[in-house]
Amino acid sequence: MRGFFIRWGIHAASLWVAALVVPGISFPGDPPGVVQVLMVALIFGLVNAFVRPVLALASCGFYVLTLGLFHFVVNALMLLLTAWLAGPWLDVDGFFAAFVGALVVSVIGSVLTWVLDPPDRDDAQGIVGRD
Repeated sequence: MRGFFIRWGIHAASLWVAALVVPGISFPGDPPGVVQVLMVALIFGLVNAFVRPVLALASCGFYVLTLGLFHFVVNALMLLLTAWLAGPWLDVDGFFAAFVGALVVSVIGSVLTWVLDPPDRDDAQGIVGRD
């Protein structure tokens, strides 16, 4: 359960930074509420957990043809879908803003995951059950 809340917080922080940095992505409201950002992060997490694997599997040919660069397009589509599902809580102005925003969310999310939820040292080295 701890991991869920860490990932939720990482998603919220990443989306908030993307809204600050990327023109075309915003949380409407002055200032946006913490609950608003947390709800969008929850929707984003659910979209990434359930829709993204299906879309990635369906487009695996594009992944191969583009040597994995299609991953960035899928990330942008997930952000656009999140904005559509979140309704008035998140505004994304087009594919380019979603693409850049997805890059920012990926970078910030990776850094925060590395800092806040590092893998177990033994698991990272491939040593399991060593006494």
